[in-house]
Amino acid sequence: MKTVIHKAEDRGFANHGWLQANHSFSFANYFDKDKIQFGALRVLNDDIIAPKMGFGTHPHENMEIITIPLKGELKHRDSMHNDWQSVLPGEVQIMSAGTGIQHSEINGSANEHLGLFQIWIVPNKQNVTPRYDQKAFEEADRKNKLQVLVTSIDEDHKGSLKIHQNAVISRIDLEAGKTFEYQLKSDIHGVYMMTVYGEVLVADESLQSRDAVGISKTDVFKVNAIADSSLLFIEIPML
Repeated sequence: MKTVIHKAEDRGFANHGWLQANHSFSFANYFDKDKIQFGALRVLNDDIIAPKMGFGTHPHENMEIITIPLKGELKHRDSMHNDWQSVLPGEVQIMSAGTGIQHSEINGSANEHLGLFQIWIVPNKQNVTPRYDQKAFEEADRKNKLQVLVTSIDEDHKGSLKIHQNAVISRIDLEAGKTFEYQLKSDIHGVYMMTVYGEVLVADESLQSRDAVGISKTDVFKVNAIADSSLLFIEIPML
């Protein structure tokens, strides 16, 4: 098994006043030659956005973009005629940028900060028709068991959002003392696992809030919860 550890404090950080952004991989003005991407995973940003602030209209193309709100209210508008869609904690949003889209993202609250993860995954198909979707997932359905959020559009997996890549995004909330065994899709896949909160032990490494590990060259690995913990798994081809 091959592992790469990314501690929370070693992430890129940008303070824009209205935006506090932590970058797991090179992004915008943050560059680290050893953190360009992990397989098909190109971006994992951990953002906090001030009330009523956000990102103005901007373009994307040929990228799968997944947003997971953690706190507050995200408002989304795009060139696919979605007009200020509300995306709340417990929901997940996906966009296949494909041939090109324009969109805006703002904090929909006048007094509460918005916290979210934004994930970019390199697609396995270029210039597809842009598409948008969002879905609510019950917190209770990931207590000590894996909750699958996103899978490939080419797979017949019920209940998940779909993207153009042979990837799986999932979450689990583990109680202290519990052990979970993660099974990978294939020997060409790897998993980037972030501890959203808590403390877990993976391959004899202690991972606390916002620490992450990239795991590849194995078919299975174990996670031991030292404290009550929430985990995000992003499984992708290693390209």
